[in-house]
Amino acid sequence: MHGNAFYPGCVCKPVTMKRQMMDVICCPVCKGDLELKVGKEDKAEILEGFLTCRKCRFDYPISDGIPNLLPPDLQKSL
Repeated sequence: MHGNAFYPGCVCKPVTMKRQMMDVICCPVCKGDLELKVGKEDKAEILEGFLTCRKCRFDYPISDGIPNLLPPDLQKSL
């Protein structure tokens, strides 16, 4: 079966974290700049690490190449 809950017929890959994304993403809470801390990467993407807001200092984890940009209060409820 292909797809996900939002796009049942989709056969596309999820967007993964790449260094080029640093130019366009920001903190979802305060819109501050994010600093990339790489734990593991390959030639194409960041696989593990953190995006840290320079303003509010919250860490957003990157796991399996996917950044979790949920606000802090929502991350704690998971």
